[in-house]
Amino acid sequence: MKIPANDPSLRSWVPVQEGSDFPIQNLPFGVFRTAANPEPRVATAIGDQVVDLAVLHDLAYFDGLDLPKGIFRQRWLNPFMALGREKGRAVRNRLSELLREDNEDVRHHAAHFLIPMDRAELLLPVNVGDYTDFYSSLEHATNVGTMFRGKDNALMPNWKWLPVGYHGRASSIVVSGTPVRRPCGQYLPQGEEKPAFGPSRLLDFELEMAFVLCRENPLGQPVSVHEAEDYIFGLVLFNDWSARDIQKWEYVPLGPFLGKSFASTISPWVVTLDALEPFRVPGPKQDPEPLPYLRCEGAHNFDIHLTVDIQPEGADATTVCRSNFRYLYWSMCQQLAHHTVNGCNMRVGDMCASGTISGPTPDAYGSMLELTWRGTRPLKLADGSERKFLLDGDTVIMRGWCQHENGVRIGFGDAAGKVLPARE
Repeated sequence: MKIPANDPSLRSWVPVQEGSDFPIQNLPFGVFRTAANPEPRVATAIGDQVVDLAVLHDLAYFDGLDLPKGIFRQRWLNPFMALGREKGRAVRNRLSELLREDNEDVRHHAAHFLIPMDRAELLLPVNVGDYTDFYSSLEHATNVGTMFRGKDNALMPNWKWLPVGYHGRASSIVVSGTPVRRPCGQYLPQGEEKPAFGPSRLLDFELEMAFVLCRENPLGQPVSVHEAEDYIFGLVLFNDWSARDIQKWEYVPLGPFLGKSFASTISPWVVTLDALEPFRVPGPKQDPEPLPYLRCEGAHNFDIHLTVDIQPEGADATTVCRSNFRYLYWSMCQQLAHHTVNGCNMRVGDMCASGTISGPTPDAYGSMLELTWRGTRPLKLADGSERKFLLDGDTVIMRGWCQHENGVRIGFGDAAGKVLPARE
């Protein structure tokens, strides 16, 4: 499928610095407001600028696309996403025409719709109705299983037969830049028989990505693995903060609860599947072969480089993890097909996270639990301090991007959050 907006030769009249996450070939979607105009609007990003799509619509630059009136004067992306991937593709292709370097007419009106990103407040882009967290990295599942059950029993018997997942808490998903309060709860101190209550002492990050749904399926009607991508609008970075001590005490037999539901941080821009199309790669070989409803051919993973930085208060950041989305054993198509095979109905704005994305080498482990191997191998940061788990004042910064030899870089921006002390 040829997508004009993906043309690597395109250049924009908007200045785009080398290494920017947002060249003209990206054009993600988000929601913003400014101090001068507090009404939320839908936008795209190019370089270090926000493009106000509501103004472009008012100026008739989307004529011919049959867009509903006011579609970009919304608090959430949900109404726009609900128009479907084809309509999103048409808008993105039109934007690439408007912003390309030879479009002098649009350039003359730039002051009406172009806003420096540092003057915009980027809002949570999606009204998330339901959130599901999967557990789809073979390396992560093997590492965690080895720690708690031993190497010979690292994977549970079902792991290579289905994408394991659980339903999480949608209300505590927050946008990048939102501080995260250290949670309190019950935990079982080492060597004790009775639990204690207090702030989590083993606060962790989990490096994940999440896909956002733009289409509904009726209750009782599964989504085929072959049509799953028609339901996926795009992806965001996702930090599934975890209180390991609270989680360990509570998760048997029903799974995570308070150890996960206090916060999850996402990046503010939804990068479309169309923008990621040039970066498709096959997933890992699956052995045993999945059951028929999970079998799919072709490249359904994406070559997305992922990093995690830890920045102590008042100090420089240290990159502690370098991983890649391509490592996921279970693809998004398989996750969605399994999620709905029982007839579960998905809704526009629902979000499905990948689970921690760990790679095959220790520097690619996507959580502190793995990086420090349950705290037995502390990390040394650039300021000389050490970390077994996260401390108050630490800021965790996740980044993701794709880049080919032609130089086109498609990025997600940051998913960042600072750890605040627990409430007294």
